[in-house]
Amino acid sequence: MIQTLAFYLFAGLVIASAVMVIMARNPVHSVLWLILAFFNAAGLMVLVGAEFIAVLLVIVYVGAVAVLFLFVVMMLDIDFAAMRAGFVRNFPLGLAIAAILLAELFLGIGAYNAGGLQLGTPDGANQAAMGASNIEAIGALLYGPYIILFEIAGIILLVAMIGAIVLTHREAKPGARGRQDIGKQISRRPDEATIMKNPESGQGVEL
Repeated sequence: MIQTLAFYLFAGLVIASAVMVIMARNPVHSVLWLILAFFNAAGLMVLVGAEFIAVLLVIVYVGAVAVLFLFVVMMLDIDFAAMRAGFVRNFPLGLAIAAILLAELFLGIGAYNAGGLQLGTPDGANQAAMGASNIEAIGALLYGPYIILFEIAGIILLVAMIGAIVLTHREAKPGARGRQDIGKQISRRPDEATIMKNPESGQGVEL
């Protein structure tokens, strides 16, 4: 009984939060509603026994992605008048896309009711060990049969991170104020350092 009540509570809050993400006029409020939707989705994952996915939702999506969205939205200088003008101009295109998505939804429901595809019979080779938790089962799969794919995904993410750094990096102009010279810092001798002393009144510090 308690599981049923918790499910309807979490599911209702997820749907309500998702609606508010779209309906909120303030982008900051939209991101906050999105964070609430992630928390309740994590609750649903706990109910079905996928505690690892629930932790990922909270740590990755709430702790990183949603907070990043929040900071980006707060730092942007958004012209709401221009947004409304663009909304009116692109309204027919939005209706067309919504109609296509609605048709795909009904098509998917019809395909589901017609019966699933026969993709083959599982051989049980990747079945989780008896008594193992979800985290242990996921770890055994990621670092077992799918280790190569897991490593390739890590390399792709590393390349994407390096690419983002290269694209956003801007070389400082020579002589610019606050420019850091790493070679000069490393080659500095002790006698070139600033010596802080306790000066008497009116004498200052010695460099």
